[in-house]
Amino acid sequence: MSPVIGVILMVAITVILAAVIGTFVLGLGDQIGGSATAGVTVDGDETGNVSVTLTNTGTASYVNVVDSSTGSNASTTGAASLPLDSTGKTVYFGDSGEYNIVAVGPNGEESVIRSFTVS
Repeated sequence: MSPVIGVILMVAITVILAAVIGTFVLGLGDQIGGSATAGVTVDGDETGNVSVTLTNTGTASYVNVVDSSTGSNASTTGAASLPLDSTGKTVYFGDSGEYNIVAVGPNGEESVIRSFTVS
């Protein structure tokens, strides 16, 4: 009886290992979609001078800031411009309004990371 149970367990383990290895080799796990993520810091929220700094690109190709009322790209003050595509890049906003920080993934998927207000 014991050899029969041993053979059944070995066959089960082999089938499970083959399924796991096959999933990785065929890339089936890559087809699972997700939203783009990134890390940003916002300084001066709800003041007249707000800065947004990209701290981590995460799964995003770049980060953009859009005017929440129009959906168009926000205008920045200072030398730096959008999009935020490298860690440490900072943009400044002085025009009053509400804005959304949007992470854009390599396939164009977009996720709102955070919102802020310039008063």
